[in-house]
Amino acid sequence: MSRIDKRALVEAYRRDILAEVDTLTRAAQIAHEEATHEEAKPENDKDTRSVEAAYLAGAQAERVRDLERVASALAVLPLRPFAEADPVALSAIVEVAHRGKRGWYFVAPEGGGLRARVGELEVQIVTPQSPLGEALVHAVVGEEIEVITPAATRLYEVLSIE
Repeated sequence: MSRIDKRALVEAYRRDILAEVDTLTRAAQIAHEEATHEEAKPENDKDTRSVEAAYLAGAQAERVRDLERVASALAVLPLRPFAEADPVALSAIVEVAHRGKRGWYFVAPEGGGLRARVGELEVQIVTPQSPLGEALVHAVVGEEIEVITPAATRLYEVLSIE
Protein backbone atom coordinates (compact mmCIF):
# COMPACT_ATOMS: atom_id res chain seq x y z
CA MET A 1 0.00 0.00 0.00
CA SER A 2 1.24 3.49 -0.71
CA ARG A 3 1.84 5.60 2.35
CA ILE A 4 -1.12 7.79 3.21
CA ASP A 5 -0.40 11.18 4.71
CA LYS A 6 -2.38 10.92 7.97
CA ARG A 7 -2.27 14.66 8.60
CA ALA A 8 -3.74 15.29 5.14
CA LEU A 9 -6.39 12.65 5.82
CA VAL A 10 -7.39 14.18 9.16
CA GLU A 11 -7.47 17.64 7.58
CA ALA A 12 -9.73 16.30 4.80
CA TYR A 13 -12.11 14.90 7.45
CA ARG A 14 -12.05 18.15 9.39
CA ARG A 15 -12.56 20.27 6.25
CA ASP A 16 -15.59 18.17 5.25
CA ILE A 17 -16.96 18.29 8.81
CA LEU A 18 -16.59 22.07 9.06
CA ALA A 19 -18.30 22.53 5.68
CA GLU A 20 -21.22 20.40 6.93
CA VAL A 21 -21.28 22.37 10.20
CA ASP A 22 -21.54 25.59 8.20
CA THR A 23 -24.40 24.23 6.08
CA LEU A 24 -26.28 22.85 9.10
CA THR A 25 -25.79 26.06 11.07
CA ARG A 26 -27.36 28.08 8.26
CA ALA A 27 -30.21 25.56 7.94
CA ALA A 28 -30.81 25.63 11.71
CA GLN A 29 -30.95 29.43 11.65
CA ILE A 30 -33.50 29.33 8.83
CA ALA A 31 -35.59 26.70 10.65
CA HIS A 32 -35.43 28.76 13.86
CA GLU A 33 -36.55 31.87 11.98
CA GLU A 34 -39.42 29.91 10.44
CA ALA A 35 -40.44 28.59 13.85
CA THR A 36 -40.50 32.02 15.43
CA HIS A 37 -41.74 34.10 12.50
CA GLU A 38 -45.09 35.85 12.91
CA GLU A 39 -46.55 33.89 9.98
CA ALA A 40 -45.63 30.61 11.73
CA LYS A 41 -48.27 31.11 14.41
CA PRO A 42 -50.71 28.21 14.30
CA GLU A 43 -53.95 28.88 12.48
CA ASN A 44 -55.72 26.25 14.59
CA ASP A 45 -54.97 23.51 17.12
CA LYS A 46 -54.05 21.07 14.31
CA ASP A 47 -51.44 23.38 12.73
CA THR A 48 -48.02 22.13 13.84
CA ARG A 49 -45.74 23.94 11.37
CA SER A 50 -43.97 26.03 14.00
CA VAL A 51 -43.51 23.04 16.32
CA GLU A 52 -42.05 20.99 13.46
CA ALA A 53 -39.71 23.83 12.49
CA ALA A 54 -38.56 24.14 16.11
CA TYR A 55 -37.86 20.39 16.31
CA LEU A 56 -35.92 20.58 13.04
CA ALA A 57 -33.86 23.53 14.30
CA GLY A 58 -33.10 21.65 17.52
CA ALA A 59 -32.04 18.48 15.69
CA GLN A 60 -29.81 20.45 13.35
CA ALA A 61 -28.18 22.25 16.27
CA GLU A 62 -27.55 18.89 17.98
CA ARG A 63 -25.95 17.50 14.80
CA VAL A 64 -23.70 20.58 14.67
CA ARG A 65 -22.56 19.93 18.25
CA ASP A 66 -21.86 16.27 17.39
CA LEU A 67 -19.81 17.22 14.33
CA GLU A 68 -17.88 19.87 16.25
CA ARG A 69 -17.03 17.23 18.87
CA VAL A 70 -15.74 14.91 16.12
CA ALA A 71 -13.64 17.69 14.57
CA SER A 72 -12.15 18.50 17.98
CA ALA A 73 -11.37 14.85 18.72
CA LEU A 74 -9.63 14.47 15.36
CA ALA A 75 -7.64 17.68 15.90
CA VAL A 76 -6.05 16.35 19.10
CA LEU A 77 -5.70 12.68 18.09
CA PRO A 78 -2.01 11.70 18.23
CA LEU A 79 -1.08 10.36 14.80
CA ARG A 80 1.46 7.67 15.49
CA PRO A 81 3.36 5.64 12.93
CA PHE A 82 2.80 1.88 12.79
CA ALA A 83 5.31 -0.78 11.83
CA GLU A 84 4.02 -3.79 9.91
CA ALA A 85 4.18 -6.00 13.02
CA ASP A 86 2.26 -3.51 15.22
CA PRO A 87 -1.35 -4.29 16.15
CA VAL A 88 -4.13 -1.94 15.09
CA ALA A 89 -4.82 0.93 17.51
CA LEU A 90 -6.17 4.48 17.37
CA SER A 91 -4.83 6.48 14.39
CA ALA A 92 -4.02 3.37 12.36
CA ILE A 93 -4.94 3.25 8.71
CA VAL A 94 -5.85 -0.34 7.96
CA GLU A 95 -6.15 -1.91 4.54
CA VAL A 96 -8.43 -4.94 4.47
CA ALA A 97 -9.75 -7.36 1.88
CA HIS A 98 -13.29 -8.69 1.88
CA ARG A 99 -14.55 -10.90 -0.96
CA GLY A 100 -11.76 -9.76 -3.25
CA LYS A 101 -12.35 -6.05 -2.63
CA ARG A 102 -9.99 -3.78 -0.73
CA GLY A 103 -11.03 -1.14 1.74
CA TRP A 104 -9.19 1.39 3.87
CA TYR A 105 -10.21 2.39 7.37
CA PHE A 106 -8.92 4.99 9.80
CA VAL A 107 -9.38 4.02 13.46
CA ALA A 108 -10.54 7.07 15.42
CA PRO A 109 -12.37 7.68 18.70
CA GLU A 110 -15.20 9.62 17.01
CA GLY A 111 -16.73 10.07 13.57
CA GLY A 112 -17.56 6.52 12.52
CA GLY A 113 -18.80 6.32 8.95
CA LEU A 114 -17.22 9.56 7.74
CA ARG A 115 -15.25 9.20 4.53
CA ALA A 116 -12.50 11.30 3.00
CA ARG A 117 -10.30 11.04 -0.05
CA VAL A 118 -6.54 11.30 -0.05
CA GLY A 119 -5.21 10.97 -3.56
CA GLU A 120 -6.99 8.05 -5.19
CA LEU A 121 -8.00 6.35 -1.95
CA GLU A 122 -11.22 6.77 0.01
CA VAL A 123 -10.70 6.10 3.71
CA GLN A 124 -13.60 5.57 6.11
CA ILE A 125 -13.45 6.22 9.83
CA VAL A 126 -14.25 3.29 12.11
CA THR A 127 -14.45 3.57 15.87
CA PRO A 128 -13.54 0.83 18.35
CA GLN A 129 -17.23 0.78 19.35
CA SER A 130 -18.38 -0.38 15.89
CA PRO A 131 -18.39 -4.09 14.99
CA LEU A 132 -15.62 -3.64 12.39
CA GLY A 133 -13.58 -1.30 14.58
CA GLU A 134 -13.83 -3.64 17.55
CA ALA A 135 -12.63 -6.55 15.42
CA LEU A 136 -9.77 -4.51 13.94
CA VAL A 137 -8.33 -3.20 17.21
CA HIS A 138 -5.37 -5.40 18.18
CA ALA A 139 -5.43 -7.24 14.82
CA VAL A 140 -2.13 -7.65 12.95
CA VAL A 141 -1.16 -7.91 9.28
CA GLY A 142 -2.13 -11.28 7.85
CA GLU A 143 -4.83 -11.90 10.43
CA GLU A 144 -8.34 -12.79 9.36
CA ILE A 145 -11.02 -11.12 11.46
CA GLU A 146 -14.69 -11.97 11.79
CA VAL A 147 -17.25 -9.20 11.99
CA ILE A 148 -20.71 -10.16 13.18
CA THR A 149 -23.50 -7.77 12.23
CA PRO A 150 -27.28 -8.20 12.30
CA ALA A 151 -27.23 -8.70 8.53
CA ALA A 152 -24.35 -11.17 8.20
CA THR A 153 -21.03 -12.43 9.43
CA ARG A 154 -18.16 -11.13 7.32
CA LEU A 155 -14.53 -12.16 7.11
CA TYR A 156 -11.82 -9.57 6.47
CA GLU A 157 -8.12 -10.10 5.96
CA VAL A 158 -5.83 -7.39 7.35
CA LEU A 159 -3.48 -6.55 4.47
CA SER A 160 -1.53 -3.62 5.91
CA ILE A 161 -1.41 -1.21 8.81
CA GLU A 162 0.14 2.22 8.79
